[in-house]
Amino acid sequence: MKEQLTASIFDIQRFSLHDGPGIRTLIFFKGCPLSCDWCQNPESQNIHPVIAFYQVRCQQSYCCDTACQENAISREGFRIDYDRCTACGDCVEACAFDALRLIGEKISPTQLLDRVLADRTYFGGDGGITLTGGEPTLYPKFVNAFIDLCREHKIHTNIETSGRFDLYKWQPILEKMDLIYFDLKIFDPAHYKAAIGDGLEQILENAALLVKQNFPVEFRLALVPGYTDTVENVTATIQFLKSIGQKSIHLLEYHNMGEVKIDIIQGDQPKLGLNNCSSEKIHQVQKQFNEAGIAVVNQHA
Repeated sequence: MKEQLTASIFDIQRFSLHDGPGIRTLIFFKGCPLSCDWCQNPESQNIHPVIAFYQVRCQQSYCCDTACQENAISREGFRIDYDRCTACGDCVEACAFDALRLIGEKISPTQLLDRVLADRTYFGGDGGITLTGGEPTLYPKFVNAFIDLCREHKIHTNIETSGRFDLYKWQPILEKMDLIYFDLKIFDPAHYKAAIGDGLEQILENAALLVKQNFPVEFRLALVPGYTDTVENVTATIQFLKSIGQKSIHLLEYHNMGEVKIDIIQGDQPKLGLNNCSSEKIHQVQKQFNEAGIAVVNQHA
């Protein structure tokens, strides 16, 4: 029997006003090829489902221990032994206090469409769905099938991507998208590698090619203190945008809410202790772009 096409989805958020035109439903895919020091969704980085533990909710009833068939429950310290856990979700079902949560659910394109269609009334003429993550380009076959379903129902589609993907593989899929949000980060190769990992050359090549081939791509920059918001990095962003013929950018305000998620999965992402993006910094960066002839389309969290 042919294996059913699925993707690992870890969240679906409704009534978003900041991830594309109109009112949108955000679909969060699990897994990411990058390892940004400031990742806002550290629970999304690993492609496999995982059980998260919210210690403040735990009432130590240990119903989870009774339900677990893998002996993966620890009664001291962090509740889940990931070396034993298979992420079956039995412990989550047993916990009456929502101290455990399964992050990542494998669903099919048609199952995902059914959930999206329930929101269709709120989309109006401008809204629709936005694929985000994590990194949705890890799932080309799934996204291709899902976008076809959305097109059949005349649902506006947007994808948010880090740009690290095989453009040869993704070009026919992206041609079906109504909009592409492309996130730019750090341009200095040494700083990029230290804070994010590999793939900078591929990302910049993809960005240039998407513009050259007239894809509906719009670029974004999250203002992360000390990483992406420096005068040097903003200058490099401006130079790159000009080199590919782009005259606008979306600015995203960094917030440190992602750090509280590190502990729920025992993640190894560093806790940077950065402040949220200040209004003064936003205005400073916006002025730098405007003076260079690059329009700031909007700014939001």
